[in-house]
Amino acid sequence: MMVVIFRSRLDPASNSEYQPAAERMETLARSMAGFISFKTFTAADGERVAIIEFESEQTLAAWRNHPEHVDAQRRGRQAFYLEYRIQVLTPIRERTFKRPHVDASR
Repeated sequence: MMVVIFRSRLDPASNSEYQPAAERMETLARSMAGFISFKTFTAADGERVAIIEFESEQTLAAWRNHPEHVDAQRRGRQAFYLEYRIQVLTPIRERTFKRPHVDASR
C-alpha cells in the first residue's frame, strides 16, 4: 500500500474555483484502479490535510500522471495553494482495533 499525505494552505481568493476542482479530483481518484481511500481534514489554523491510499506504487503513479490530475496540479500551483507539502509513504507496520458492537437495547 502507498499512502500520500498532502498538507496545504489555500489562497482564500481561490475558494470558489477550488471547491469544484477538488470535488472533481476526489471523484476521479475514487474511480482509479487501485484506489483505497481519500480523506481530508482542516486544522484550526487553516492547514488542510488529505490522506490518500492506493494499492501500489504503480496505481499511485497512474493517478499522479492522469492528464486531468496533471492539469489540476498545475492549476493548484498557479492559483489554489499558498503552499503545500506532499509525502509519499509505505507503511512499515499496521495495527487495527475495532470494538465489537454492543446491543444497547438488552
